[in-house]
Amino acid sequence: MLKVISFKICPFVQRVTAALAARNIPFEIEYISLKDKPQWFLDISPNGQVPLLITDSGAALFESDAIIEYIEDQYGPLEVGVSNEQRALDRAWSYLGAKNYMTQCGTMSSKDKATFEQRNEKFVTAFAKVEKQLSGESRYFKSDSISNVDIAWLPLLHRAHIIKQHTGFDFLCCLPKTQAWQKAVMASGLVEQSVAEDFEQHFTHFYLSETYLSDSTLKTCNELKNSTICTISSCCG
Repeated sequence: MLKVISFKICPFVQRVTAALAARNIPFEIEYISLKDKPQWFLDISPNGQVPLLITDSGAALFESDAIIEYIEDQYGPLEVGVSNEQRALDRAWSYLGAKNYMTQCGTMSSKDKATFEQRNEKFVTAFAKVEKQLSGESRYFKSDSISNVDIAWLPLLHRAHIIKQHTGFDFLCCLPKTQAWQKAVMASGLVEQSVAEDFEQHFTHFYLSETYLSDSTLKTCNELKNSTICTISSCCG
């Protein structure tokens, strides 16, 4: 059976586990501490990062983009009949999502309002690009079926959902098509299959403890409407 080596709240890992879950591929997972990486992990991980995917033959695959390509090659694509041109576009949109994992993490980790707003302004430009791309007529990014693009953006949408649920702040404020896409992805069942049962507990402890977002007084809807982050009065609700 495939084995994934993971840090519990790593978005790069969630992309891999979601890709496996979407194909109904069984896997086991082992969690490690990134602050105290075991030697056996360092021995097989050239970059010292998660995820690692241990294949049935014992090969240790690293770098999430490469792992996603392996899953596609080994177990088949999520979609059939995709042209080379469309496949290239799908990869580009997927790369854009993955490139923003650390941007989102940095934004959520901000300790003060000025830093948060500066980082968030950069981060939400990615979702603004998505908003322009989405048709608003299909359930997911391209159609009514899950694609690799949805899988790549799932960690971002999931984390934005948790932040809104716990704080009221919406990274997708003023982006109705992206909000509808987020809702569909959250209802797909892949989120629950791609993280540990106590994921939210670990996530909120890390990002909603001693951070700007942990201040429960800062994000009323009226404040969002009057801030530089959100300027459309109908975006909060």
